[in-house]
Amino acid sequence: MKAGKDFIPIVIAYLLCIAAGYAVLGYAGLPQPWDAFAADIVATLVIFAFSVAFRNSSFYDAYWSVIPPLLALWWMQSHTGMSGDARAIIVMALVCVWAIRLTTNWAAHWGGLNHEDWRYPLVRARAGKAALLADLFGIHLFPTVQVFLGCLPIYAVMSRGGAPLGWLDALAFAVTLGAILIETIADLQLHAFVARREPGAFMRSGLWAWSRHPNYFGELGFWCGLALFGLAAAPSQWWWLTPGALAMAAMFVFASIPFMDRRSLERRPAYADYMRQTSALVPLPPRR
Repeated sequence: MKAGKDFIPIVIAYLLCIAAGYAVLGYAGLPQPWDAFAADIVATLVIFAFSVAFRNSSFYDAYWSVIPPLLALWWMQSHTGMSGDARAIIVMALVCVWAIRLTTNWAAHWGGLNHEDWRYPLVRARAGKAALLADLFGIHLFPTVQVFLGCLPIYAVMSRGGAPLGWLDALAFAVTLGAILIETIADLQLHAFVARREPGAFMRSGLWAWSRHPNYFGELGFWCGLALFGLAAAPSQWWWLTPGALAMAAMFVFASIPFMDRRSLERRPAYADYMRQTSALVPLPPRR
């Protein structure tokens, strides 16, 4: 169980990483959005230093949801008039709601400094002598790059604003808000189940009766919604606005879901029947 004092090094790490990133934005002199990308990398390296110092790569866990609203804020204030642009305000609000919800969920259920995500030791063990490099690139830098790609539609909205809202914005709003709601409900259902589950049991009711990973579906939907907002702002720039959402889809389909399913199969033999009956990602009626 975590103690309140466990959050102190986490808070210090994130304050320092934000300060380091802001210094890059202020003094590197790079054009946008490359200045934000460089700041993002430097901030990640600060978190990595804490992960190594404390021998716990879960220092990075909150980074996924802490940085996107800061990127959105930087891009909004960097472009004149965006603080009054309807599309920019909507996107900013949705990103903040998503970030606050996801970060709060992490903080409420984080196991403390003695807890590390079970996947991280496996990554390092498989890398052997290259464990430190696997930690740096696989656990820290790769997700940072992936999330930055996912955030590029936010940059498009903030830097190419002015177009009136249209049907694509309405679709983007519905997809993004719906995704946040799905992920929230899935997490609440899972935490309620974990609090009372018996040994060997696994979640298969509520949204989890229709999808083995509804939380992943909600997370992917959020990034797809942002991509739609980017396309609404700059439809001709699809070639750099869509790779982020596509990369998220590839990660969930080819990495995260197989990884989680294998672990569940190893620990709970009955999970095989659940896999045969239940969609992996997209919620669908259970197969009989």
